[in-house]
Amino acid sequence: HSMGGYGTTRIGMKYPEVFGALYIMSPCCLSARGAPPAEIGKKLEAITTKDEAEKADWMSRATLASAAAWSPDPKAPPLYLDLPTKDGVPQPDVLAKWAANAPLAMVDQYISNLKQYNAIAMDVGDQDGLRVDAAKLHDILDSYGIANSFEIYSGTHTSAVADRFQNHVVPFFSQHLKFEGDK
Repeated sequence: HSMGGYGTTRIGMKYPEVFGALYIMSPCCLSARGAPPAEIGKKLEAITTKDEAEKADWMSRATLASAAAWSPDPKAPPLYLDLPTKDGVPQPDVLAKWAANAPLAMVDQYISNLKQYNAIAMDVGDQDGLRVDAAKLHDILDSYGIANSFEIYSGTHTSAVADRFQNHVVPFFSQHLKFEGDK
């Protein structure tokens, strides 16, 4: 769910030999991100310690986590990451690294991999801002003739997670995962 949906998408595109089916729940981070507005960039740049990062608001922590994943820098202590802005100015090299990690930017390279799955399903709430990018991914899969189910359910980003797992994800994998010796 959310970042897990991102990981399912990204890792699933690359390693169909490991997974038989994909269920992508409310995937975040599918599109390449632009630089934050200057004032937000400067606010992020002002965070210089782990303690400050831990006390930051949710969006700041999420941006720092993205930077740690997509633009790590072992020569930039103490957080060891490069932000998408410096002195509030967008950093094209860092933004390029971020874009390189956006599934919607890379999906066309992995079509033959995605066609290998037994099944692909995706869902997202109708009140979840991530529904737009999820629908784009679904449309791309459809345009390539890759069988997939896509459901927009009534709910927010977090309101139906337990229900989705219990009543959709588990039955999906029960139906679509096959093991050696299964008939």
